[in-house]
Formats: sequence, structure tokens, C-alpha cells
Amino acid sequence: MGFFFQGYSLLTIVGVLILIVALVVLNEITRRSKVLSIIMYCVLPIVLVVLISMGVVGSPSSKTWFGVVKTYSALIGVIGFMLIRYTKLGEKKFAWYFPVAILAINIIEAMYRDYEVFKTFKELTVDEAGLTVLGGPWNLMNALAGLFLLLTMTGWVGIKVANTKSRDMVWPDQLWFWILAYDLWNVAYCYNSISTRAMYAGVVLIISCTVAEFFIKEGAWLQHRAQTLAIFGMFSLAVDYQAMSMFSITATYNPTAWTVLSAIALVVNIAVFIYEILVIKKTHKNPLKEEIYTDSKFYKKNLEANNLQKDCV
Repeated sequence: MGFFFQGYSLLTIVGVLILIVALVVLNEITRRSKVLSIIMYCVLPIVLVVLISMGVVGSPSSKTWFGVVKTYSALIGVIGFMLIRYTKLGEKKFAWYFPVAILAINIIEAMYRDYEVFKTFKELTVDEAGLTVLGGPWNLMNALAGLFLLLTMTGWVGIKVANTKSRDMVWPDQLWFWILAYDLWNVAYCYNSISTRAMYAGVVLIISCTVAEFFIKEGAWLQHRAQTLAIFGMFSLAVDYQAMSMFSITATYNPTAWTVLSAIALVVNIAVFIYEILVIKKTHKNPLKEEIYTDSKFYKKNLEANNLQKDCV
């Protein structure tokens, strides 16, 4: 048994690796093809709704508001990003406001869920989705971290479509330290609020989109995040993977572990917020109207990776 998770075995470790590889590969295949994107993110969700309603497929997640809302809000995000990438809407202000709005909504949904768990589950409980959860101060700590995460989303006015064949949606001002802060916050959220599935809905998902960002296509993290989340969400609605021995790594349900993880997420998010304030003070830029990290080499790398060098400041 580990500090954060339990249930490790050769089989469960292989299960984790299979899921990560599958998410990375499916994200990459659909990223490169408009036709496959339409099939995966527009056609398949409709088929899935029909199959769930008929009882052909389904899982405990498909019977809860949060599992359904999270999956279909991710799909709405992906479809919106496809409109930005593949139509003239990408040339309009829609390309600025929609991505930041859908990201903010997803963060707020999770903040609300953290608060809901804190308020509802005063003792270790198995909820209607079959998840073992316990509310505590860690939920409030992580909800606060989510607030700082919202305050540090900058540069959406600089969202662009890549000058590449795949026409990725690029957010150049969304740099590695913000992504790290999001990753820690999201893993902590999953650990706190969907504890039993935190390894898969949290760690595996975060690794998949982070690998796609840092090792495959830089600057398109939000696109990677939305697509991997949508793919995994559809899988989790259709398949009760929690009942499979291959996917049986669970949280340790240790209050100390909950507290430590949420504390780390909060500290890192506060640090990113402080750094943002220092940059704004130095550059006198308005984060609501301007990109603020344009002098960063990482910002410039995001442009170069997407053949957008001419926009480099």
C-alpha cells in the first residue's frame, strides 16, 4: 500500500499504462483528422446516449449528474474548439471567449463538487456512483486553489489557429507553470471528490494531456485536455471499469493524504498567482486584454511549434 494509492500489482500498472497510451494515441489521431474528430466527438456521443438509454451499455457514472455533465461539457468544448479550428468562427472574438469560458465552467463545476462533498459526506461513505468519499477541510483548500487557478488564466485574447496541417487551437500564454498548477489542482480534486477513481479520472487523464502538450504538440494544452477528457468520459459512462481487476487502484482514503495533496495544489496555485502579479506589475499589462508572458521563451516556443512566429512579440 502506498501513501496516496493502493491496489498496485503488475496487472493494475499495465492497466494504467494501457489507458495512458490509448488516450494519447486517440487524441493524436483525432487531432490530425477532421473526419475522425467528427466521428469521435460528434457522432459517437449521440450513439452513446442511445445505447445508454437502451441499457446496452452503462456504468454507475452514467446515473449521476456529475459524470454526465462533465463528459458532455468536455464534448461541447471539443466541438467549440473544432469550430474555431475548421471554420471562419476562428477569426472572430468567439475564438477568444469560448475557450476561456468552457475552461472556467469546468473548474467551477469541480469547485462546486468539492464543496458538495465537504458539506454532504461527514463520514466515509459510498455514494450513488459507487465512490468512497469523505468530506473535510481538504475540499475547501482545493476549492480555494481552483479560485486562484481562475485568476491566473491569462492571454485568451491571443488564442490562435496553428499554421499547420492539423490546425490546432493554440493558447500561447498558457505556459508550463499554469499547466502544472492545473494538473496538481485537478488531481487533488479527483482525489478528494471521486476518490475511488482518482488514479484513472485524475492521474491517468492528467498525464495523457500533459504528455501530449510537452512531447507531441506544444501550445495546444487546452485542446489536448478537452479531447482526452471527452474520450475518457465517454469510456467511463459506457464501461464500469471500476469493476475490472485491471483497473482496481484506489485512493487510500487517508485524511493525511487528502490534506497533503490539497495543500500542495493550493501552495503551487498561490505561487503562480504571485508570479502573475509580479509580471503584471513589471510589464503594466492588462491580463483581461493582453497576453502577459510574451517575453517568455516558453511563449515563443509555443508560437514556433505552431508556425506562428510572425506573431511573436
